[in-house]
Amino acid sequence: MNQHKTAPTQHVVVGETRYAYRRFGDEGGNPIVLLQHFTGGMDHWDPLLTDGLARKRPVILVNNAGVASSTGTAPPTIEGMAGCIAEFVDALQLRTFDLLGFSMGGMVAQAYAKQHGDRVRKLALLGTSPRGGEPTPYQAEVAQRASGNANLEDFAWLFFGHSEAGRAAAAAFWQRRHERTEDVDPPSGMATIMAQVAAGRDWLVPHGERFADLAAISCPTLVVNGSLDVMLPTINSFHLQQHLPDAQLVLYPDAGHAAQFQYPELFLAHLLLFLDGH
Repeated sequence: MNQHKTAPTQHVVVGETRYAYRRFGDEGGNPIVLLQHFTGGMDHWDPLLTDGLARKRPVILVNNAGVASSTGTAPPTIEGMAGCIAEFVDALQLRTFDLLGFSMGGMVAQAYAKQHGDRVRKLALLGTSPRGGEPTPYQAEVAQRASGNANLEDFAWLFFGHSEAGRAAAAAFWQRRHERTEDVDPPSGMATIMAQVAAGRDWLVPHGERFADLAAISCPTLVVNGSLDVMLPTINSFHLQQHLPDAQLVLYPDAGHAAQFQYPELFLAHLLLFLDGH
């Protein structure tokens, strides 16, 4: 059975967009689709997470339109990106599936679940925020460090706890995520990055009553973050839990934006409890 670092990149064409994806794992379980962060592609996932999930279910990693090895034009809104994911899962003929979104991917996952709630069995939202959420007070330093090709030092500051333990966890993750050395994704181009920036800015603006749109997401939801998220402040995870109809919240100590990569074994245990429970 293929794993994270050996699964071949496949493609499916919808209109003028050629979506790049990888599918691996046990085909007997519920498929789970993973949506990545700002500028991130399939190689930015943690193999401990993806391979752990793959033991009991098909794992589907995908690059949205215009991202990395996918062609097409990246939409300048989160809802537009969710429309691309709708095209993709329809092309793969996924009737119902679990959906996990991290950071900007979590925003896209919310937008998809609002429109296609009957398709999502369970939803996991990691290090993300609702539409109209709180902006970061660290914007200047985030903008300086989140250039799309961050080195380990910048990545550790943006994604992990700032203690020695947090920095050590960042270094360990950095090594794991670079284990794949063949058939790797190219970086996203500047046009895609600027479209994603525009989408992120638009997401800060509420549509109607603030957070009322979350009532449209009826599936069981797991919300996860670190205790100090400098990218999308941790309070946003509380807003999600408070306004989603069926949500539970897990916050990890001494952790940042990517708590699931800082505590991969613990997070995987929590995620599997959520996915496999009734």
